[in-house]
Amino acid sequence: MDSKSYEALRDFISAKLKKVEGALPRTKIIEEIENTSSLIQTVTPEMFGKLLSLDNFETPDESDWQKLSRDLELHFDVRMEHGILIQGEEQRERDTKWWTSIAKQQSKNYYWSRLRKYLEDSLPPEVIKTLDVDTDIVMNNIENPSFSAFSRYGMVVGHVQSGKTGNFSALVCKAADAGYKFIVVISGDKNNLRTQTQERLNESFVGQTNGVQVGAGKGNSDKELLPISLTTIERDFNKADADKSSQGLNFDNVRVPILLVIKKNTSTLTNVIEWLQRQYVNKVRNHAMLVIDDESDYASINTKESDDPTAINKKLRTLLGLFHKSAYVAYTATPFANIFIDHQIETEELGRDLFPKDFIYALDAPTNYFGARRIFLDGGRKHLVPISDWDGDLPLKHKSDLKPAKLPTSLLHAIRCFTLVTSIRNLRGQASKHNSMLIHATRFTDVHKGLSKLAEDYLDQLKDAVVSYGKLPDAEHQSEYVAAIKASFEACFAETEFKWPEVIGRLADIIPGIVVREVHQKTAVPLEYRKDMPTNAIVVGGTSLARGFTLEGLSISYFIRNTIFYDTLLQMGRWFGYRTGYEDLCRIFMPGDRIADFAEIIRSTEELFDDFKVMAENNMTPSDFGLAVKENPDSLLQVTARNKLKSAKEINHSMRLEGRLKETSYLRSDEKDVSDNLNAVRALLDSLPAPSKTPDETSGYLWRSVDRSLIRKFLGAYKVYGNDRLGLTSRMPIAFIEKYAEDNPASWDVALHSGFGDPFTYKDLRIKKERRMFNKQSGFLELQNRQVSSGTAESIAIEDEDLRKELSRSRGKTREHLRCPLLMLHILQESLDDDGKEKENALQEIAAFGVSFPGNAASKSETITLRINTVYYQNILRELEESEESDD
Repeated sequence: MDSKSYEALRDFISAKLKKVEGALPRTKIIEEIENTSSLIQTVTPEMFGKLLSLDNFETPDESDWQKLSRDLELHFDVRMEHGILIQGEEQRERDTKWWTSIAKQQSKNYYWSRLRKYLEDSLPPEVIKTLDVDTDIVMNNIENPSFSAFSRYGMVVGHVQSGKTGNFSALVCKAADAGYKFIVVISGDKNNLRTQTQERLNESFVGQTNGVQVGAGKGNSDKELLPISLTTIERDFNKADADKSSQGLNFDNVRVPILLVIKKNTSTLTNVIEWLQRQYVNKVRNHAMLVIDDESDYASINTKESDDPTAINKKLRTLLGLFHKSAYVAYTATPFANIFIDHQIETEELGRDLFPKDFIYALDAPTNYFGARRIFLDGGRKHLVPISDWDGDLPLKHKSDLKPAKLPTSLLHAIRCFTLVTSIRNLRGQASKHNSMLIHATRFTDVHKGLSKLAEDYLDQLKDAVVSYGKLPDAEHQSEYVAAIKASFEACFAETEFKWPEVIGRLADIIPGIVVREVHQKTAVPLEYRKDMPTNAIVVGGTSLARGFTLEGLSISYFIRNTIFYDTLLQMGRWFGYRTGYEDLCRIFMPGDRIADFAEIIRSTEELFDDFKVMAENNMTPSDFGLAVKENPDSLLQVTARNKLKSAKEINHSMRLEGRLKETSYLRSDEKDVSDNLNAVRALLDSLPAPSKTPDETSGYLWRSVDRSLIRKFLGAYKVYGNDRLGLTSRMPIAFIEKYAEDNPASWDVALHSGFGDPFTYKDLRIKKERRMFNKQSGFLELQNRQVSSGTAESIAIEDEDLRKELSRSRGKTREHLRCPLLMLHILQESLDDDGKEKENALQEIAAFGVSFPGNAASKSETITLRINTVYYQNILRELEESEESDD
């Protein structure tokens, strides 16, 4: 079936499905397809073509109907829940229904209405509805622009690459409809991100680019309502261009909103401030400003003393201070840094700091979102390709003068996989879509250039071989390069719906169009995603790709960078987002310990979102949430590093352990330490009375009401990983746990878990060891995904059987029902290999433990506070600062 006929048929059925309220189940979509198929069979193709306004309609075959069913399901069978709001105490006393109850009803909603219509072609109906509700709630909280004076501070939190730009684009439209006159969108500190953001706002809000109608403005524009954009895709803001563009216009003599999309740097913000000060000697009184700070956790945060703010933080606060009516909304996927802002800081010169004191709104992600949980926790690792051969060619720590002589074998495999994805997507009817591969291996520009040259040379060799032999029936026997492509196909894509001859044959047609592009500040040939033709690009970059910038059609990622900062690492993951029609083809090549880093950080981040939900249910405030983040056991390193220690020799750090699980996911591997830890477990078992539960009843032994002195003795005897009693690296803050056991008089429960491995017997206790995968490092063992216990381990302490079954899917909910702290003991042995055979020199008896603390984010309890000598982790911080530097 030709593409015009297919698209017309798809649009015909889509129009019918759009009339159905709510998310569409697969059965309804299939029913509509069958009705259309019956209609086509009852009339001639010519007659149906006329119905579609198509001269030459080509009748679909079975494969066309299957593809149509898949495409429509991916578009319509998508659900998205509304976000969650927490408000400050003052905010609750204000009118936070002004927009939805009155103003929205009275407004013509010109900008939002045309954006909504434009989005109907690209977003599922349920997603658009949720977008409308989410942005209505934010509108209610940024204040009515007709008020005489106000300053509001809020934050919107979403998942990485989940659609935050789309959300704030809708917010911009609604703010303009409400009467906000000046809208400033502050993008990242790189030109590529500012350009991308400008382009998207041109499509969603302005409606034109260089006088040509685009996006929401196509065929649906009122020239009298055309917003004035003082920035363009090509140019950031400067005063001379602004004066020329506005031609003497100011907020008092224009009826339309004025838009700026600017980079987050000091000089640009200074230009904006000086331009405003020239227009208005005193504050702007009669017009409201909305500032949207995209990627707000980057560069906006003050990391100095309160009376000496960082340059960008100072400029942002100065800008807000120029208006009597202002709303500041921070957008981020990683709110750690924002939450570390001191919410009490306010100066006479600069006003309040940027803490979101009035509201925080957490967005949900739609069900078709290809997110961190799906990749690293729920997906069975099918998208992940562990690599171990990179360090010789691309060492993790290197200088800017590194000149790689060759590419790692795993990177050659990744490049071949990308060519295959391009071919398979083409066969799936996605020939007009962009395709990208990411190579993120260094922060140095000169090293990027070297990698690009090597990648280009290898790609040229593949091109020559595939073009020459790809159409032959025995292509893989004619060229070692084609044979290598076939090996990559069989390793990663053999289960797709296409056979090898189809894939290599199509690749011979399209491989000449694949290019290599560098993305950094000195790029000679820029990466470009055009509207009129697809881009198939292998993209090499570092920091310029690590925050906010979207790689269109990203399918293959090769990633070896590292940092311990949660936010930085998550932002480096450009592979999150929407992969409609090719999610099964996506692969991420990265070292095993980096996979573990992501899994661990994602668990912690999800705990943060769970805390947020609990706090919303308990009417807690942004300040409460900020405190909870600071006192999260996994935040110690983030807190100290973000504050740069401010020259202190010692600091007090408070930690809340309620509702958390801490485990020994890093284990000592020295033979004596392994033996001593096993003996520590045996000594504790010797001191316990008869168990309350046995493996016949549940997943192991359980002892109730164990005196805390026995727990303290065990914690003192067990040798945790290295010199890391604060858990900076291992995330096992044993010093705080010992303090908890010392300060809290409650008794503990103790569990000895049983698994599916070989028998383990100690006196009258008989269990089976738990099988686990280990990454063997120098001097220690790292559990795969850094997780000791199984998902249901903590439920052993829940007495009620029905409740235990109900809670089995949520570890966090289980902790809410624990009666006291639960010490979980584990005897581990190394898993069998992939063939089910015993590994040579496999580890047989490794003692590990975890502590599950009762409660949740709303629990009222004392925090544990320790005074910490900062010398202890200065070396780690020094390494972190090196990893945080920009591209050189």
